[in-house]
Amino acid sequence: MDTSQHPNNEARKLAEGLKRKGISDKRVLAAIGNVPRHLFIDERLAEYAYLDRPLPIEKGQTISQPYTVAFQTELLQLKPGEKVLEIGTGSGYQAAVLCEMGADVYSIERYQELHLQAKETLNKLGYYPRLFFGDGFEGLPQHAPFDKILVTAAPEKNPEKLLNQLKIGGWMVAPIGGRQGQRMTVIKRISNDKFRESEHGDFIFVPMQKGTDE
Repeated sequence: MDTSQHPNNEARKLAEGLKRKGISDKRVLAAIGNVPRHLFIDERLAEYAYLDRPLPIEKGQTISQPYTVAFQTELLQLKPGEKVLEIGTGSGYQAAVLCEMGADVYSIERYQELHLQAKETLNKLGYYPRLFFGDGFEGLPQHAPFDKILVTAAPEKNPEKLLNQLKIGGWMVAPIGGRQGQRMTVIKRISNDKFRESEHGDFIFVPMQKGTDE
């Protein structure tokens, strides 16, 4: 990591605030304390980068609230070296957090502009996840199975093609539901055709959309 570009006091303060809000996974907090969130947003919004709030990025998308990033990441219960598929690269911030935690990160983005920007930002910072431009609903079957899948936009119902790309014993974290709000859901793959779900509170995400946008 090139730490010269990190404002680490601000990032560390953000992590401390998330700990006070109930995030307890030390590795998640350490990762958020190391990632320079201001470099993943428009310079004009930099003064808001370390507040616990979502911010707009291009294409009508958002960079999630840091608490939401931490909450979803904590639910993954990541172990170093696990193969993780992220649906919705967006700004690249969540992928950076996963990389900080030692995951083998695959991430797919439907907006080509966001895909290219995220790649540039991540690589400049010394993060090299495998990034793909494509339809998140399709996932990356050619690279499956995955230990964990993290969905950062809201499908209205369980995305079956993605669930089938989980290894047995792995799980997906996704906000499931319509525009009125979603339930953060963990779906564990018990066997080839058996899954077990648990719900972990209400959230609001941008809707997950089919197809790509060049």
